[in-house]
Amino acid sequence: MTTISAWGHSAVSLEKSGSRLVIGPGVYSDPEALRDASAVLITHDHQDHVDAAAVVDSGAPVWTTGAVAALLQEAGADGSRLHVVAPGERFSAAGFDVVALGGAHAVIHPDLPDEENVAFFIDGAFLHPGDSLTPAPTGAHVRVLFLPIAAPWLNLESAVEYARLVGPDIVVPIHDGTLSEAGAELTNWITQQLLPQVDYRRPALDAGFDVETD
Repeated sequence: MTTISAWGHSAVSLEKSGSRLVIGPGVYSDPEALRDASAVLITHDHQDHVDAAAVVDSGAPVWTTGAVAALLQEAGADGSRLHVVAPGERFSAAGFDVVALGGAHAVIHPDLPDEENVAFFIDGAFLHPGDSLTPAPTGAHVRVLFLPIAAPWLNLESAVEYARLVGPDIVVPIHDGTLSEAGAELTNWITQQLLPQVDYRRPALDAGFDVETD
């Protein structure tokens, strides 16, 4: 059994067997996201996905890209707790089995430089794409997709089609920290109507729910 909690914008946590894995704790997220973190996964170096000072203060080991590792070292992190991962790499973080996927940030505009983004597929069940629409591994059954719903690089049609492609049992919307309350309500309502086949959940901060995995 894994307990999932959402912490605002793209930050979520997974808890099982006394371990707590935090993904994407950025400056738009609740600082409590990193409370008692056993390990941290960070998809890329944008501040809405990594609050460098807070991650350093947490003392937790981090798995991430080279750019994020450099950022955290500049902020004072001990290099021994930083683990740089590449797409296709499989590793264990605080007892969670993780596969790094993707590698590229979604295009915001052709005039901007290409950037790294590593998606994470966790325990063969949970997919967090960061700033990308990275599919799950071929043949995988995704229990929970953390679905970006609002971003400079995203439109709602693409988000919905991505969710349909992944085919999860549960969708938890993320990447909504730039939306007003009314905008979030409208965006989530439309997205949910277009994904009637999934269990669409918007947990309140620190209001976790349990998911069984195979």
